[in-house]
Amino acid sequence: MLGIGAFKQRMVDPSAALPGRQQPLPLANRHYVSGAPLRGEFPGAQHVLFGMGCFWGAERKFWSIPGVLTTAVGYAGGYTPNPTYEEACSGETGHAEVVLVVYDPAVVTLDALLKVFWESHDPTQGMRQGNDRGTQYRSAVYVEDDAQRAVAERSRDAYQRALTAAAHRDAITTEIAQDKPFYYAEDYHQQYLAKNPNGYCGLGGTGVSCPIGIGA
Repeated sequence: MLGIGAFKQRMVDPSAALPGRQQPLPLANRHYVSGAPLRGEFPGAQHVLFGMGCFWGAERKFWSIPGVLTTAVGYAGGYTPNPTYEEACSGETGHAEVVLVVYDPAVVTLDALLKVFWESHDPTQGMRQGNDRGTQYRSAVYVEDDAQRAVAERSRDAYQRALTAAAHRDAITTEIAQDKPFYYAEDYHQQYLAKNPNGYCGLGGTGVSCPIGIGA
């Protein structure tokens, strides 16, 4: 049973989604931790979006990884262009809270980033993460090409085998999709836990390690 607030745990029909706006939300284009730009060109870099529940704690998992050039939080996977935080949390945009990870594949592999992703949250919970409930908290990996998608799907299957071997009863519900537009969240959300060290972080993993060897 979904219970109170169940409508927020069902994807909104595209025809009923909020209209949003054409103008992106204002953004101070500087990473609070690294000083790198949040938006811009990174020659030779690759991009991936991770949805792991509340994006505050999720972003912190990635910004200090060697080879990660920048991170930012925002919204993806839904229908409303340039939504606000309040709109995304209403359940009427279809978006998940996500972390944009821009990385140098010569320094850090997508496999390594996926290992952090799988182990840092519970990907079996559907439209929630812990006590955070709603479609915006779903587990998701949004990739930019077929090669990335194949890596993500192999890693999902490998982690499912690991969960099953550890007697974890639930199946992975992570959405893996391609070419999902990313909309930057408001400035105050960017690198939130660096700005607010005692801020809320609801992330919690399964305790099961993810094999980096995707063929494992």
